[in-house]
Amino acid sequence: MRPILLIDFGSTYTKVTAVDVDNGVLLGTSSSYTTVETDINEGLANAIALLEKKTGHIEFSERYAASSAAGGLKMMASGLVPELTAEAAKCASLGAGAKVLKTYSFELTEDDAQEIVDAKPDIFLLVGGTDGGNSKCILHNAKTLAEVGGNFPIVIAGNRNAAKECKRILEADGRDIYICENVMPKFGVLNIEPVQKQIRDIFLQRIVRAKGLSRANELISGIMMPTPSAMMCAMKLLADGTDDMDGIGELVAVDVGGATTDVYSIAYGMPQSPNTVIKGLPEPYVKRTVEGDIGMRYSIHGIVDAAGLDTVAAISGIDTVRVSELVDMLSKHTDMLPDCDELERLDEALASCAVRTAVARHAGKIEESYTMMGLSYVQTGKDLTGVKTLIVTGGSLIHTKRTGKIASYAFYDKSEPMSLRPKNARVLVDRKYILAAMGLLAEHYPNVALSIMKKELKENGIAE
Repeated sequence: MRPILLIDFGSTYTKVTAVDVDNGVLLGTSSSYTTVETDINEGLANAIALLEKKTGHIEFSERYAASSAAGGLKMMASGLVPELTAEAAKCASLGAGAKVLKTYSFELTEDDAQEIVDAKPDIFLLVGGTDGGNSKCILHNAKTLAEVGGNFPIVIAGNRNAAKECKRILEADGRDIYICENVMPKFGVLNIEPVQKQIRDIFLQRIVRAKGLSRANELISGIMMPTPSAMMCAMKLLADGTDDMDGIGELVAVDVGGATTDVYSIAYGMPQSPNTVIKGLPEPYVKRTVEGDIGMRYSIHGIVDAAGLDTVAAISGIDTVRVSELVDMLSKHTDMLPDCDELERLDEALASCAVRTAVARHAGKIEESYTMMGLSYVQTGKDLTGVKTLIVTGGSLIHTKRTGKIASYAFYDKSEPMSLRPKNARVLVDRKYILAAMGLLAEHYPNVALSIMKKELKENGIAE
């Protein structure tokens, strides 16, 4: 037996997963409150103690960790045109596992720059212009950022003809500056992998230390990536497989949390009809979106605002006045779990609305267009109608018997015919909360990670 411990330092809970890589089996999972404000080792030790009550004492050969503690990886970005380079910057940041606080377009104002400094991002991504194209905007933004100061590192991934001048401008105030390949070297062409690698390297070298997570270094082999990045690694592995083992094919995954709802798609999302054309930037095969206003507790009002109070009331079977009262109460008591039938029904309704809203925002849309050739269609975003697997995780979906019903809200709805959500898919449930851990494991043992996910993700029925 070769046991390995996989750790996820979350904002609320530290989750631990033990696996035996020699035999490809899951040994056990556990969690405890994250103690980032004092000593993060305390929460880790508590989680391991709870784990060993199930497994007995284990001498782990290796320990790896991901982290979203202390706010995770917080980024801001600026680009040129909102629909192009600014969107490319946002896509690159989200794909690196970051929480994007804000994205700016065109030239930064003094107020914008002060807002950036006040927000204290972990990393700022400066982009703008295709290679050989517009350089005025990115140079202006570099000067504006240099004038306002701040101690956050800046990654430059814009017009290569202006990159070194931007670096000289920004280095004058002594901060760390990194140059990467342009996120959009040609019009409509995305190139986000190099900047994502740079962001991850900065996360490992600088941010882990800044957030005090290095206090756990003596206990682990290394904090390898932000938790959302680990989730993306797991999803891509599960979809694509390895050289030795097949994956399960294109998929969509939804993680409903207390503060945000993350959606992942591993799919090309190309048009399904020959008379449909794509508008806007090409979508990345591996895509992540984060709905910062959609969460089961900290962002509970965002769910109601997006879905409507009447909709939450109708799904839960609770009148609107009472729903409003309960939502206010839960927003103030974010650690409160559903401990009665009324709260269970409300949580199920909120989770259903969170899933529907988040997946609808992630998926593409289609519009009718009349041309000289007759009726045609214009697609923006990914067409996910043909995806055959939906994976769900998060406490509100794991700890309920109605997971399938809640998950069904991710699917195509005849009342919203232009939304390109999945039409027919099986639902797989991450009951043991292992996906981020498997993303970590995949770095060194991809076949083991894939095998465990195939065994542990439980099918919850087919959504018709």
